[in-house]
Amino acid sequence: MDLFKKINTNMGGPIGQHQKWSHGYFSFPRLEGEIDPHMIFNGKKHLVWSLNNYLGLANHPEVRKADAQAAADYGMAYPMGARMMSGNTKHHEELEDSLAEFVGKKAAFLLNYGYQGMVSIIDALVDRKDVIVYDAESHACIIDGVRLHMGKRFVYQHNDIDSFEKQLQHAQRIVEKTGGGILVITEGVFGMSGAQGKLKEIIALKGKYTFRLLVDDAHGFGTMGFKGSGTHEAQDCVDGVDLYFGTFAKSMAGIGAFIAADTEIINYLRYNMRSQTFAKALPMPMVIGLKKRFELLRSNPQLRENLWAVARALQSGLVAQGFDIGVTDSMVTPVFLKGDLNEATSLTMELREKHGIFCSIVVYPVIPKGLIMLRLIPTALHTIRDVEQTLDAFNAVSTKLMEGHYKMAAA
Repeated sequence: MDLFKKINTNMGGPIGQHQKWSHGYFSFPRLEGEIDPHMIFNGKKHLVWSLNNYLGLANHPEVRKADAQAAADYGMAYPMGARMMSGNTKHHEELEDSLAEFVGKKAAFLLNYGYQGMVSIIDALVDRKDVIVYDAESHACIIDGVRLHMGKRFVYQHNDIDSFEKQLQHAQRIVEKTGGGILVITEGVFGMSGAQGKLKEIIALKGKYTFRLLVDDAHGFGTMGFKGSGTHEAQDCVDGVDLYFGTFAKSMAGIGAFIAADTEIINYLRYNMRSQTFAKALPMPMVIGLKKRFELLRSNPQLRENLWAVARALQSGLVAQGFDIGVTDSMVTPVFLKGDLNEATSLTMELREKHGIFCSIVVYPVIPKGLIMLRLIPTALHTIRDVEQTLDAFNAVSTKLMEGHYKMAAA
């Protein structure tokens, strides 16, 4: 079979198959102007609910100043080389130390990218004797890391502790024969549903089974907990999380990630993560910019308070008006409607073109057929007026959806 047959026949997978009509509007849209709740899309100003700029730091004046000054002082090339060989600096180490202390761990290690980092963490931690047990709705970076594993892996139903324990039992029987260990992987906040991972319930099973717990808290770092330390802080189970993974792309509006754990685990990862051993270190302007972002995250709790005020107003308003927002218990706000792909695209276009609301649309195969999910991401910079405008727009389009307007329009 021709390796490129799917390209030659314009088959791009479950999402890419729609590229001919969706590219540039539903997929790969261009949002222009300053990063803000109000940006330009398709030549018009829109109220945007699709940016993971949770604390509004992307265009914070102190952040812009730090980024610009660091670029002027160091350029984008410094330091040259991988951290292990020639790319280490005191700024990298200082950021690691601060992050570790903040999330309640002994040490931390910077990663160039979150996605690449998670894949490499999993690859470094396990071998063919070990078993991975992971949540069915884990992020794609976890799934890709698990795919590289040469040993057994078991998936449990999303946030289902009974299912989780059954998979643990399967894993336990295998490692008793192989002499390996069990790595459990879940998320602090699941980015699509907004549900928190059941960290405390998972950790409670350490009394019956022996395993290490790796938590991907990309959405929880900086947003969850009294200090914003993460979902493990919010659930009061910091010590039970063996490896804590956070990214800079969400609450800190940057690039990169980190892994935090006991010192011996981090030292092992420093020398065994191929994505870091064989890749150039994070450039100095990024690291210094991240230090400024982290400083603002810690010293400005009102940013997190603003985020949650907007999130609660949005979610309570949606529920009061009869919308289904699923099981979210975080700031991530999904809105579930019933309809097919044609209705979903018509509804989304009307939100954008008539009401000036830009939010992400999610359809099959990410969610079951017959459902439409509109995903809204509140930030500290949104206002209650933004919420009111959005509620009005959602009421208008949902009424037309129930009346069959979009089905008739598609026909």
